[in-house]
Amino acid sequence: MNKSRRTWLAQAGTLAGAAMLGTVGQARAQNYPSKPIRLVVPYPAGGGTDTVGRMIGQRLSEAWGQPVVVDNKPGASGMLGNDIVAKAAPDGYTVLLAITALIQSPSLYKRMPYDVNKDFTPVSLIAKSSDLFVVPNRVQANSLREFIAQAKAGKLSYGSYGNGTSSHLHGELLRQQAGIELTHVPYKGAAPLLNDLLGGQVDSAFVDVTSAYPYLTSGKFKILGITGTQRYKAIPNVATFAEQGLQGFEPSGWFALFLPANAPKDVTARLAAEASRIVKLPEITQKLAGMGLQPVGSAPQELASVVSGDMPKWARIVRDAHIQLD
Repeated sequence: MNKSRRTWLAQAGTLAGAAMLGTVGQARAQNYPSKPIRLVVPYPAGGGTDTVGRMIGQRLSEAWGQPVVVDNKPGASGMLGNDIVAKAAPDGYTVLLAITALIQSPSLYKRMPYDVNKDFTPVSLIAKSSDLFVVPNRVQANSLREFIAQAKAGKLSYGSYGNGTSSHLHGELLRQQAGIELTHVPYKGAAPLLNDLLGGQVDSAFVDVTSAYPYLTSGKFKILGITGTQRYKAIPNVATFAEQGLQGFEPSGWFALFLPANAPKDVTARLAAEASRIVKLPEITQKLAGMGLQPVGSAPQELASVVSGDMPKWARIVRDAHIQLD
């Protein structure tokens, strides 16, 4: 057999193999899902993450005719539930609804049970959330500039949802960027922080829009800025930090779907497409907006880009603030 014929046969075999794999992939995607899906929510029932998970899970179940069982696995700042998915079979039947803490934890903790970059497959960015910088009405400042000036003149405090949370990291970033001293007062979640903020026991706080949403038009506190790259439609007069001259507040909070590493690309693509379709339904868009979230619904590549872009930014904030958790 001459060389040209051997080359032709080799190429033909390669093409046939690729076609066969493509056919197998298409068949697998068309048959997915053929059994119940486990949607792991690494936070308690009743919270914002749980609400988003059940909203998406119900619509997935209706669309595919298979049960989507929401499994709340809280603990270790979300790492318990994340780890369950990281170690699950990569067949598309164990799905994680994660929040921004997934990419913040690696820089906060010395030891992690999984590698964010190696143990997960990005699927779809469901929604984004921004933090509002708010002060109680007793604080005289009516703008971010006035707050910074007041902080330079006297000792002020800021509250957070707890050590290592986004509200803590944003508070440390404000302290660094503005060159001011702020006493950090960590709370155990949003509810106690908001209670003390509204009562005037703490001077300022970064509060996620979802938690602050019921109070946006109440006049019970003043909003001096918003994180992220764009203003929030419900409060269009509140400028971003970048617009007010402070950089570094661009990373947003988010809710997103992930699968274990090495999940089939065809299955990943089908799950992403369906999740994106669901997020763009008027009813779901309205519900997410009512929670103070910005609906997205993205392809896997877009979520992967957000993860790779924002992870080093959070790591820099943690490093510069010398935050280390056990």
